[in-house]
Amino acid sequence: MADPKLVQDIVEALDIPGGSTEKRPVHTVGVGVTGHFMPSPVAKDFCVAEHFQPPTNPEGVAVDVRFSNGMGVVAEHDGWSDVRGMAVRFHLKNGKSTDLVAMTLPVFFAPTPKKFLKFALAARPKPCQRETAWQKIKDYLRLELPMPDPYQGQTERPNEEAIAFANKHVWAQPAVIDASSIGAPVSYVRAAYHAVHTFVVTGKEEETRWVRFTWAPIAGVLNTNPLEPPKDKFLKQDMIDRLADDRTERFSLVMHIGEEGDDFNDSTRQWPPHRKRVMMGTLTLKHVPEDQEAHSEKLSFNPWHLTPGIEPSGDPILEIRRDVYEYSSNRRGGIPCPFSGAKG
Repeated sequence: MADPKLVQDIVEALDIPGGSTEKRPVHTVGVGVTGHFMPSPVAKDFCVAEHFQPPTNPEGVAVDVRFSNGMGVVAEHDGWSDVRGMAVRFHLKNGKSTDLVAMTLPVFFAPTPKKFLKFALAARPKPCQRETAWQKIKDYLRLELPMPDPYQGQTERPNEEAIAFANKHVWAQPAVIDASSIGAPVSYVRAAYHAVHTFVVTGKEEETRWVRFTWAPIAGVLNTNPLEPPKDKFLKQDMIDRLADDRTERFSLVMHIGEEGDDFNDSTRQWPPHRKRVMMGTLTLKHVPEDQEAHSEKLSFNPWHLTPGIEPSGDPILEIRRDVYEYSSNRRGGIPCPFSGAKG
């Protein structure tokens, strides 16, 4: 169990103007979708978890999915450059379930809870301003990313403080640099999502592997044109339109297998791109429920909500996220997370 004071401090550090304690402190705006997951023929060989076994249902395992914008504000700035989230709940037998929480960054912002608290406090939104052309040139000459131009009506943002913090703390640089230039997807189904943390999976011969998961969109990755003015409030309607008239959208679940020398307990460090990958199954999105509040907004996902066959690594950020998510859920009146096989 994590230090309750540290858990509270982290959640409150994420509260920013424009947000609400009645909603999630980050990934505040989102849309819920239902569908099903079909494991691949080889998935059962690599992991004995229930949702990777041959299904009894011809459609596979039922899922609830929530896509979201990373910003902790209630305003829907869908066209702004921002990290996006994809949380999936797999519904297992006998009322049990398991979650996989992912985002469009391949790495996290800090390697330990205390360091993340320092980052969250330092990267709170501050007044922003447009860099001159000469300032941008100087950034390039220093081999640094130039500061992105503020959007129309944007007076505060975390970019300046986050980048200044990352310049002094090398462990924050990969996530901050990616987040500052990530752009906006044309659709939630045109982005790739990474579970970030390492998990330990058990195969059919009881062998264990250290792995990371990625959702790869079948439609491919595509961002909006950064030279055009950004639009607000289009991602939810885009999802409704894409799934109308019995149409579907799909993702592949890719499992990356770690090797000796990879850091299994530090989510700020990315693994080499040539690691072995296994296609574990296909997620099919089918429907956007009309009652989003009951279906998605009250639902409480948790990256520690696991099932036999998948165990947490020793990543300290993964460990504290269990309690941070529960604290946030309780504060906003979310449905308590039904832990299944999780370790406290």
